[in-house]
Amino acid sequence: MNDTPEKPTAAKKVPAKRTTTKAPAKKTAAKKAPATKATTKAVAKKTTAKAAAEKAPAKKAPARKPESRTALVRRARRINRELAELYPYAHPELDFTNSFELLVATVLSAQTTDMRVNQTTPRLFAVAPTPEDMAALPPEELEELIRPTGFFRAKTKSLLGLSAALRDRFGGEVPGRLEDLVTLPGVGRKTANVVLGNAFGVPGITVDTHFGRLARRFGWTTQEDADKVEADVAAIFPKSEWTMLSHRVVFHGRRVCHSRKPACGACPIAPLCPSYGEGETDPEKARKLLKYELGGQPGQRLKPPADYPGQPAPPMAPPAAAS
Repeated sequence: MNDTPEKPTAAKKVPAKRTTTKAPAKKTAAKKAPATKATTKAVAKKTTAKAAAEKAPAKKAPARKPESRTALVRRARRINRELAELYPYAHPELDFTNSFELLVATVLSAQTTDMRVNQTTPRLFAVAPTPEDMAALPPEELEELIRPTGFFRAKTKSLLGLSAALRDRFGGEVPGRLEDLVTLPGVGRKTANVVLGNAFGVPGITVDTHFGRLARRFGWTTQEDADKVEADVAAIFPKSEWTMLSHRVVFHGRRVCHSRKPACGACPIAPLCPSYGEGETDPEKARKLLKYELGGQPGQRLKPPADYPGQPAPPMAPPAAAS
């Protein structure tokens, strides 16, 4: 008899517990779950929005209003004036005493520094001071003389070819016209403009790797081809400025506006440059990136002009004597 009443009691208590204890727990959980998801989404959205707001100025900083042609020309010419004040001593950084030496040195300067060329040419010009002398050199001897400049076999071929052409077609003299210079082996527009501008006083724009890089960073051109860069820049500046503009821009490219890490924080023309920020902007760190006379180091010429403020380059060590 005792077993019979106990079963119904147990049966009644179990549902009671499920109803009073567990059901509300489920409801509470059900209510909390959506609240937690909603809160998480809200926080995520807020965080994303905040992050986007913080990043937005950095992304928009490089963007500028479209520049009119007139504004571009004014800014470009102001950059030239600023560079003229910064480098009043700008000059060709190859040592030479006549047009033939400048022509040869410019050909040798491909894929190497002007300093290395200047360290190499004294021995070369001591042996072959004229086109006739150079054309008569055995290729092996010329290769050995210019070996320090690199690519000496290709350069030997060019030097022998242009020396013979000067001897045979131009009476041993370097011509003073662009159309004649570019017919010489190894001579393109860049080399021709260097010779014309610095040996004959004929204005020309020298588009080497430094000039092309800075012309694009300054927004003067978007072209990669050297001839197109030259045409775009020539349309911005008066012809009388072309040669000195070339020297100033190349000087700035070698000393401040380097290829991999420009010293933006130490650049006097930073306010005029649309590419500011591509390099180091911290002034102290940027100053450590400066080269040549701006960095307290020797320049590239063994015999620099009298007004050059830096140290001359050291001469190359004499070749080791054969044992």
